[in-house]
Amino acid sequence: MNEHDCIDRLMGARVARLATTDGSGRPHIVAIVFALLIGRVVSSVDHKPKRTTRLKRLENVRANPAVSVLADHYDDDDWASLWWVRVDGTARIVHDGHDFDEAVGALAAKYSQYRDRPPTGPAIVIDIERITGWSSRG
Repeated sequence: MNEHDCIDRLMGARVARLATTDGSGRPHIVAIVFALLIGRVVSSVDHKPKRTTRLKRLENVRANPAVSVLADHYDDDDWASLWWVRVDGTARIVHDGHDFDEAVGALAAKYSQYRDRPPTGPAIVIDIERITGWSSRG
């Protein structure tokens, strides 16, 4: 799958997984909602209930900003429609300013749940370094 196809798939995906590692290299993966901007993937900590406000994904990004985001499609009845796209990049956490506003705006544009109640927690901004993908259709 070429980069253009990967971007198209990412733009249509509703959920992805964010993979981070802590300072010792121990992996952590979590499902996220996200938006794609030019050269960046953004996500945010929202109002959904969490066990703690000290989220492992945020601690890990601070310790090791190298991350991956994986979006995929699986259909048990149609294996010809399977695909995945992975973004590798460098993440940073933003709490305010232009990057924060842009991230929250992109998320609100994509997800109706954020239009009336936009995320107020920190945003994760991932500068894309590499996009790879695979599709069963080639």
